[in-house]
Amino acid sequence: MCQTCLSWYARCVAPYLVHAGCSAGAFSRMRRCVIPLAEGVVVEVGFGSGLNLPYYDAARVRQLIGVDPDGAMLGLAGPKSRALPFPVECIRAGGESLPLADGCADTVVVTYAFCTIPDPQAALSEIRRILKPTGQLIFIEHGQAQRPHCRLWQDRLNRLWGSLAGGCQLNRDPLHLIRAAGFRVVEVQRGRFPLPLWHLGSHHAGIAAAA
Repeated sequence: MCQTCLSWYARCVAPYLVHAGCSAGAFSRMRRCVIPLAEGVVVEVGFGSGLNLPYYDAARVRQLIGVDPDGAMLGLAGPKSRALPFPVECIRAGGESLPLADGCADTVVVTYAFCTIPDPQAALSEIRRILKPTGQLIFIEHGQAQRPHCRLWQDRLNRLWGSLAGGCQLNRDPLHLIRAAGFRVVEVQRGRFPLPLWHLGSHHAGIAAAA
């Protein structure tokens, strides 16, 4: 595919496909489990089209700051953000360089974004910087499958899938990334995706704190 076509696809097609795919029931069930635990000043890295918005507990959230590099995705989130009972600010920026002050966040939320962020370790370093010492990282991610045969196919499909799904990488290990960045995983739930989504591998949702 030519570069112009790839650029058009990334701007005009991929955001809507990612939004539709991440609206599936398997994703919603995990969101329902952990997103209501966010509290205080919440920074959501990889805000996307705002699919987490219905699951925030308005009684616990004082302010939500959504950060995403994709303007089209933020545009999809806009109407839902304005309907919430707490203030929502959307910032167009990458996770590797968050335009926020040190220690400003009580909670950082990252869902299905460590697979797409080009440098997840840099993003996790930034997350540690903006979190208060008592803050928490809430995460939901897919990644490297447990079964070797499935991992092999993830490696084979990774490049093609990334070009179709906005840069998503199938074979990253999110728990390893989080721990390697100096976080302690306090709680984690694991699951498997239903058959049509088998290539997404393992499913993780949990809470981490700075070690």
